[in-house]
Amino acid sequence: MRKKIDPVVDEAIETLNMKDGPSRRRLLEGAGLFSATAAASALIAACSSSSSSSAGTSGVAKAAAGNFPTTPKWQFTFVNHVTDNSFFTPTQYGFADAAAILGLPTPHWTGALSTQPTVPTMLSAFNDAVTAGSPGIATTVVAATSFISPINSALATANGSSSSPTNGLAYIGQDLLASGTEVGTRLASLMKKGDTAVGVIAQPGALNIQPRLDGATAALQAAGMTVMFGSKGFDGGASASQEATAVPEFIQSHGSKIQGIFAVDGGDTALLGSSLQKNNLVGKVAAGGFDLEPQTLTAISAGQISFTVDQSPYLQGFLPTIYLYLWQLSGGLVNPATTDTGLKFVTKTNAGAYTSPATRFEGSTSAQKYEKHTGAIST
Repeated sequence: MRKKIDPVVDEAIETLNMKDGPSRRRLLEGAGLFSATAAASALIAACSSSSSSSAGTSGVAKAAAGNFPTTPKWQFTFVNHVTDNSFFTPTQYGFADAAAILGLPTPHWTGALSTQPTVPTMLSAFNDAVTAGSPGIATTVVAATSFISPINSALATANGSSSSPTNGLAYIGQDLLASGTEVGTRLASLMKKGDTAVGVIAQPGALNIQPRLDGATAALQAAGMTVMFGSKGFDGGASASQEATAVPEFIQSHGSKIQGIFAVDGGDTALLGSSLQKNNLVGKVAAGGFDLEPQTLTAISAGQISFTVDQSPYLQGFLPTIYLYLWQLSGGLVNPATTDTGLKFVTKTNAGAYTSPATRFEGSTSAQKYEKHTGAIST
């Protein structure tokens, strides 16, 4: 007489798309595994054995989630302008998680340290990746012309074509000019017409942050504000040590002359709150900026600055890995899509979600955890 299998087990077999479903059922019956609880470990083992049998030789990646075929072990490369900045911790978690889903090695993380010359070091790492035959490269284009020739050479070597403003296959990240415009508009709403504001920038002219300063300056001026230094901004310095000295000193000497201040990078934003507090300017000078450094979130919670911007650094690692994989898998037919990773204002109202509990998505823990969403969805 046919033994009854728990419906959950039967559904799991079908859901996992086991082409030998009947054989699996007979296996489970023979083992006496008729309850969902008892069958769990057997199903995991069955999936693992199925994956192992289809993984092929060491030259291909293990079978991944879904119905993707086995592939070579593509190890992609991320060439970054500041590899030791904590902003990119969730970015690294993002590309590691995407690679794990696809059964690929964790992408190689390379580029410039904060103590090294940015563009030359990046170009050297980029060219090394091309020479080594990297199957896909994700990089930050921080100079107007320096990366054009290396990227074109890489695309020619791979027989790829570019339709991206960066001359790569696609741009994945925040719309920089638009985000700056939004920051300028928000800061202006906290000021009075005719007030004076100033923008702080780590590296004037750098393509990853200068458009933010341009957008914010234009928005403030359109709202009737005076912007000290215009879109040139105040140069906070390229290194963390330079910023730690320059920004507090500027606020100490010029704080009484301004009614608003913003920074277009995480390092400078993190210094605004404590500097305003030290000089008794909280409530007198409206302030905001970018990114999610712990000091910034603390300053927001304490009411020292009004806002910062979340640009989803996790997605900036996760999505390029997925896109590079699909490009390789499809023989170049599935072109990476230019993707805006978004802009979310973090204020005192929602800052708590970024500090507790600690999550991999914000880089505050390496632990893999499921965080169930509760309450209304904010946009």
